[in-house]
Amino acid sequence: MKELILYAVLFLLLFGHAIMASMMYITVHKDEELSFNEKNQWKLKALVFPAYFWGKYKKYKG
Repeated sequence: MKELILYAVLFLLLFGHAIMASMMYITVHKDEELSFNEKNQWKLKALVFPAYFWGKYKKYKG
């Protein structure tokens, strides 16, 4: 039973990570003010730590 709970928690964390990364990826891709290299840098950062870099991106744009 403990394994099932552990796998469920890991799945939810992975799913949340993927959703957050895709949201940031789409937002950065639509941003016309960024250069091609800047877009790629933000997209790569979104794949590693999407929640952390989402905040950094919002501060950068704000």
